[in-house]
This record gives sequence, C-alpha cells and structure tokens, in this order.
Amino acid sequence: MIQGVHTMFYSSEPEALRAFLRDKLRFPYADVGDGWLIFRMPEADMGCHPAAADGHGEPSGTHAVSFYCDDLEATMAELSGRGVEFDDVVDAGFGLVTHFVMPGNVRVQLYESRYERHYQEPE
Repeated sequence: MIQGVHTMFYSSEPEALRAFLRDKLRFPYADVGDGWLIFRMPEADMGCHPAAADGHGEPSGTHAVSFYCDDLEATMAELSGRGVEFDDVVDAGFGLVTHFVMPGNVRVQLYESRYERHYQEPE
C-alpha cells in the first residue's frame, strides 16, 4: 500500500535550497549520501482542483506544493526572524495566503485555512 507522498522541488540552486529547508524551515532530514538531503514532512493532505477555465486556475496536468499552518501571522514572524521574506497576505476565501521564494526561484504558498478537516476512510 501507499505509505506517503514524495514531493520534489527543482532548483537551479539545489544545495542552497536544501540548506534553506534545513536551516530556515527546519524540516528534519536524512542525508542519503553526498549531501543529498531527503526531508521528513509534517502532516500532509492533497486536493484535486479543476483545470483552468476562462483563464482562471492552472492547466490540466499541473501540480503544486503548498505549506499550511494554524497561525499565519505567528508562522510568518518566526520564519521572518530566520530571514524568510514574504509577499503580502491576501484573503483567498478558503483562508489567508502568502507566498515566499526559496533558492533557485522556487515560489511556494503558505496559508492558514478556514476549513476544517474531517477525514473519512474509504470503504
């Protein structure tokens, strides 16, 4: 059975991106050889969004990685103290959203959701 999800960022600065994830976001990691770090991620969930229609949304086949937190203001303050720079916060309806850029021009979303997660197991 599937045990988890392996996400990937492609960066022109992979060593700097690994250091950013380790030192600024402080994700636990394993060095699997030659400084190649694999990061253990906190809880995860996955959404399936409709493809672009009328210029809104992303094209079919696109995928994205977002980070979420329970207190956007506090998370931004903590990460700002480690040198992470954020865009302005916007109300996206589903929650409060900002973005930041990691080494190699890897732009990610960080959000505080307004929805509650009540998961159901498939039958």
